[in-house]
Amino acid sequence: MRRLGDLEAEIMDRYWRWNRPATVREIVDDINRHRDVAYTTVTTVTTILFHKGYLTRARDGRVWVYRAAATREIYAAALMEDGLAASEDRPAALLRFVECLDERERAALHQALRVVAPRPAD
Repeated sequence: MRRLGDLEAEIMDRYWRWNRPATVREIVDDINRHRDVAYTTVTTVTTILFHKGYLTRARDGRVWVYRAAATREIYAAALMEDGLAASEDRPAALLRFVECLDERERAALHQALRVVAPRPAD
């Protein structure tokens, strides 16, 4: 999975934060509160995101309503998995990754490992 481009990320951020279906018009109006972007540009990028599988869509009258196909966390996990796959030495890559974490993130990693750790057989 490749990393999202700037506008792709900006669009997906709204779908992830809002956690609801939204039209291109809603996305454009929200982005335009901070900077100017053309409706046609957002329509094009949203359609691309749909075809890449990041968004789902359904008709609501004459307009498409889009929704994130997966959570931001699933997207981030897929990026991390791809990063590991790029290494010939996954344990070394994991070590370097963990070295970059702060204490709070390391504690969260420890908790996640406890949750997924295999349980001893009875």
